[in-house]
Amino acid sequence: MKVRTEARREAIVAAAAALFKEMGYERASMNELARRLGGSKATLYNYFPSKESLLVAVVKAFSTGHLSEAVNGLAVPCPHLDLEAVLTRFGERMLLVLTNDGTALEVYRMVIAEAGHSDIGMLFYDAGPSESIDALAAFLSISMDKEQLAKADAHLRALQFLALVTAETNMRIYQQNPAPMDLPEIRQMVNNAVEMFLRGGMR
Repeated sequence: MKVRTEARREAIVAAAAALFKEMGYERASMNELARRLGGSKATLYNYFPSKESLLVAVVKAFSTGHLSEAVNGLAVPCPHLDLEAVLTRFGERMLLVLTNDGTALEVYRMVIAEAGHSDIGMLFYDAGPSESIDALAAFLSISMDKEQLAKADAHLRALQFLALVTAETNMRIYQQNPAPMDLPEIRQMVNNAVEMFLRGGMR
């Protein structure tokens, strides 16, 4: 019986990320990945049943893991909820990775490049953003029930907040080597987003 190890799984995911960035998702093959790792396709399939499942692992490891960390902050019970503080913490956790992790940006660019002629875009969306939007919408719905936000479509409000948080960083997608952002810059961007979001949503 073949034994799977976490270290080996992480090595496969890292090698797949490098291969996808170099060749693109559609052109990359499990054969080439096995060759680079010095093993067999059977070993790869022992960890990941398909190239699609491997892509999901790459996306979660290098591009949307920060969303899961940010979402965890929304789930912490807080009897005296400070809406502004929670949204600020959520936004800062997002932007710290989005503006300082080159691999996350490269994976995102790969997804954008491939999305027009494959299902990679929706695989990416389902692997991270979708879950985070749902969690944020649930949190905002609770805030509405507590009358901290005006009643509205919680899912739409979640999308609007995420758009505000990332509005000042979207240009980085088009820049060749965008410089990392320091914490004061990130905090100012998030403060701008939270202020604009709450100004129209507070009761």
